[in-house]
Amino acid sequence: MRIAMISEHASPLAALGGVDAGGQNSHVAELAAALAGQGHEVRVYTRRDNPDLPTVVPMGERVDVVHVPAGPATALPKDELLPYMGAFGEWMAADWRGEWMPHVAHAHFWMSGLAALDAGRACGVPVVQTFHALGTVKRRHQGRADTSPPRRIAFECHLAQAVDRVIVQCRDEIGELLRMGVPRSRMALVPSGVNTERFSERGPAVPRRDGLARILTVARLVERKGVEDTIRAMAAVPGAELVVVGGPPAAELGADPYAQKLLALARHCRVDDRITLAGAVPAHEMPAWYRSADILAAAPWYEPFGLTPLEAMACGVPVVATEVGGLTDTVVDGVTGDLVPPRDPRALATALRRLLGDEVRRFSYAAAAADRATASYSWPRIAERLTAVYSTVADLEVAA
Repeated sequence: MRIAMISEHASPLAALGGVDAGGQNSHVAELAAALAGQGHEVRVYTRRDNPDLPTVVPMGERVDVVHVPAGPATALPKDELLPYMGAFGEWMAADWRGEWMPHVAHAHFWMSGLAALDAGRACGVPVVQTFHALGTVKRRHQGRADTSPPRRIAFECHLAQAVDRVIVQCRDEIGELLRMGVPRSRMALVPSGVNTERFSERGPAVPRRDGLARILTVARLVERKGVEDTIRAMAAVPGAELVVVGGPPAAELGADPYAQKLLALARHCRVDDRITLAGAVPAHEMPAWYRSADILAAAPWYEPFGLTPLEAMACGVPVVATEVGGLTDTVVDGVTGDLVPPRDPRALATALRRLLGDEVRRFSYAAAAADRATASYSWPRIAERLTAVYSTVADLEVAA
């Protein structure tokens, strides 16, 4: 099967950790590789943000990344890309009419969906849509801080009704779409996945400080990720250090306003001697960071899916997470970790302290977490489920 994947702002080739570079980039890269590993041909269409980028860059066997000339060839915030989606769709349709007509197009994020729908209608290609985040949820939690284009929610409602299938990543998203008037029959529940060959219990771990348990947080340094709540919780979790991976490179943290705000908060809470901001970490080093931790703390205010808890689970690390969005699917409360209310440092501290003090429970969670990640979320398994959806909308038979 020939599969076009559209990810207008999140290139699978981008370095992770920036403001607009995170879970979606990794999701697209891993999914493309998993689909190719099952014999499909994949082209990932993303916007050209550098004039020196070639039009086509091979990413692996049977996977190419195509840089679409839509708007200025420079990095722009994703919320400024809407005016260029018409040109994106037109260029993509012209490319499809050449030598590579896809059987199905899979759009990631709502603006990608607009471009994919235009190209799909022009070329007779069915379109499936993964939103990754919904405007209604973002508006609810960010309020005036939401920088999305004003018509985002209206566009998402239109897309959800117009595409051939909406790929939802968790049960919480199903409820959100139902409230938007989208019929359940138009949805297919397929979560994100994890690379269980790279993220596993086997392998080296980053060295730890003597005498301290390690709590790890992996997140972009933005307010909604709840790192401030985790730092506040540490005041009531003695005998443990908190390492925060994410944000700009370590050498640039001194110039990052939010990183400095976090360090000031740590000083105010008198835990600065047990808080380390590690900055951005190369992707290939992340498994070793996870393995070094006793617990992963994930305390976002909201989270459409949440990839880092799943990566930690695959490495045999129990998770203490806020009870929001996709985290309520991946983390089984009392089995693979503990769920706590969002924006509640006291509840977070209680869960962390209890788990650190109960070695039997912690090891039980760790084993169950690794089993769940492998059994339910490995990328080959996720790719198989998506292939079944693609085949249905494209009216193709799934190869045995």
